[in-house]
Amino acid sequence: MSIDGRSVVHRASINEMVVPYADPSPVRFWQNYFDTGEYLFARYTNSLELGCDCLGEIHYFDGVLADEDGNPRTIKNAICLHEEDYGVAWKHTDIFNGMLETRRSRRLVISFFTTIGNYDYGFYWYLYTDGTIQLESKATGIVFTSAYRGDEHPYATEIAPGLGAPFHQHLFSARLDMAVDGVDNTVHEVDAVRVPISETNPYGNAFTRKLTPLTHELDAARLTDATVGRTWHIVNPSVRNRLGQPVGYALHPEASPVLLADESSSVASRATFSTKSLWVTAYDPAERYPAGDFVNQHPGDGGLPSFIADDAPLENTDVVLWHTFGLTHFPRPEDWPVMPTDYSGFTLKPVGFFDRNPALGVPKSTFSHCATGEGHCS
Repeated sequence: MSIDGRSVVHRASINEMVVPYADPSPVRFWQNYFDTGEYLFARYTNSLELGCDCLGEIHYFDGVLADEDGNPRTIKNAICLHEEDYGVAWKHTDIFNGMLETRRSRRLVISFFTTIGNYDYGFYWYLYTDGTIQLESKATGIVFTSAYRGDEHPYATEIAPGLGAPFHQHLFSARLDMAVDGVDNTVHEVDAVRVPISETNPYGNAFTRKLTPLTHELDAARLTDATVGRTWHIVNPSVRNRLGQPVGYALHPEASPVLLADESSSVASRATFSTKSLWVTAYDPAERYPAGDFVNQHPGDGGLPSFIADDAPLENTDVVLWHTFGLTHFPRPEDWPVMPTDYSGFTLKPVGFFDRNPALGVPKSTFSHCATGEGHCS
């Protein structure tokens, strides 16, 4: 992805997903599905329909995949590209002279849907006029049910008379091969920090931020922390904006739980990627999948644990971020018989990448009912 000819992300993809179930019974404990590594997301891509999956002015892309015999198979209308309104982009009313300006935001949407067994997943990339990049995963479909066994089995919800739905998680891994104005990038962990009362902070109102560079791979396996508003900034120290600051983009996580299974469990060994919110590695073209190339054929420690074993340096180099995000699902009666869409994802926002608000140039509205006096909106 690039903006005005400047690179931001070389390649962004959702490279793995695991669905671990919380039911320890003999018929359930082993159910930890790798929906990418085992089932292959793309193979079950839906053919999208106008008016149902996408609205407005749309361009569809067909998908061509290899079938089980290696022959090409075309999925018609596999990917949808369209533009949509997204509310107010920026607005200000000058209370002294009565002037007002409003601009509406629009976003470019690139999406597809896939059906894996009982669940349906939509993946939506949003590109905004202010340079923001967002990934939203939409989960819907039918929850995996069994007989409900009451309070003596506290791992499921009764969603219909006598029908239980076990607790489970949907944990995705996003592989973000960053290239912020080139490949000489460094990742900083950024936390909000309280400042104690002192001579320089006599009233106790001060707070600041702490930037911790992630300098080596073994130290760059991190967890989210909503109590300090934790984000991760990918900066290029060799490129500066007009204020002399390094250009950068920030990864804003949703601070959702990572894998809740015990660290000694089989799924924790095979899906170790899901035990951390963030991993950072030095780019290696052979390192493509966070759970390893063959998730069914290794006893554990495949993928990211082996990628970081050499503890490669990460400063001013070509870095790849692996971000775990997703849902921890305690099913509700409202999820039956078809589950309303649930959402998860992350956002990449420019931080010093631009010299000013890049959405200033959004044109004014041409709609007469949206103009008031000297004010304009779009």
